[in-house]
Amino acid sequence: MKCALPMFAVLLIAPAVAAQGDAPPPTPLPKPAKEIPLYPGVAPGSEKWDWSERTTTNPKGQPMVQDVVRPVLLHYPAERGKAVGTAMIVAPGGGFRVLMMSYEGVDIARRLNAMGIDAFVLKYRLTHNPGPAAEDVIKLATDDGRQAVRLVRERAGDFGVRPNRVGMIGFSAGGRVTSEALFGPAATRPDFAALIYGVDEIREAPDPAPPLFLAVAADDTWAAQRSIEVFSAYRKSKGPAELHVFQMGGHGFVNTGGGADHFLGRLQEWLATNKLLSKAEAGTAVAHWCHRLPWFACRVPC
Repeated sequence: MKCALPMFAVLLIAPAVAAQGDAPPPTPLPKPAKEIPLYPGVAPGSEKWDWSERTTTNPKGQPMVQDVVRPVLLHYPAERGKAVGTAMIVAPGGGFRVLMMSYEGVDIARRLNAMGIDAFVLKYRLTHNPGPAAEDVIKLATDDGRQAVRLVRERAGDFGVRPNRVGMIGFSAGGRVTSEALFGPAATRPDFAALIYGVDEIREAPDPAPPLFLAVAADDTWAAQRSIEVFSAYRKSKGPAELHVFQMGGHGFVNTGGGADHFLGRLQEWLATNKLLSKAEAGTAVAHWCHRLPWFACRVPC
């Protein structure tokens, strides 16, 4: 079963961007431990892009980026004493025109860090005017999501995480990026996924189906019904899934007091239920940490 999201719906849900001259200064964000390019050179498909990435704010002063040309992962590692060996890629929303870098990006990364999870905020490619057609850019953005999963899994030992514990969480348009990875090829499929007011096509669950978490507000006219349909289709395919429909919150969970404020608490419970917050086995953990040490300090084969 397929039901594609109309392009106009994707772009209409992008947050308003403050005019450059009137925009308040962005709220400083914690710096990542490392910025990791997704590709060794120019990202495939954007070889002719000659514009530059920009940082701006929305009317509330929340930081955003526009015109992403060079997709990267921003690594926010968990404290080593708390790290559980799980990684999660965070795909912010913004209608493929901007990326909401605070409440759908770095803020989420820091909450995941508190759970012991290594977080990687994904800056995927965005539309530009004038530039390539929006659908073409969205395909590149979803390619970036799959490449992010591949990169974190291939370098799991370097990051001190387990290659079978690489998950992904997407918000709004970032949910489409996450969904395309979840329902895509096995090699770039996350081991678990969360779609937060961000759904794409309604399809049968992959086999085997990774655990799926969905959260949406009942008063979100765009995403509520679609989230229910995605959940139903996933369960019909025998995929493990959990759905939370909060009474109020709107798109982006901007309306407080209806339960959506606490979706990260529900996410943490779900992660624990799926044993993603338990520490890796001692032998596995030592082998992974070996990659962080000089060769002469490593007492087990790397």
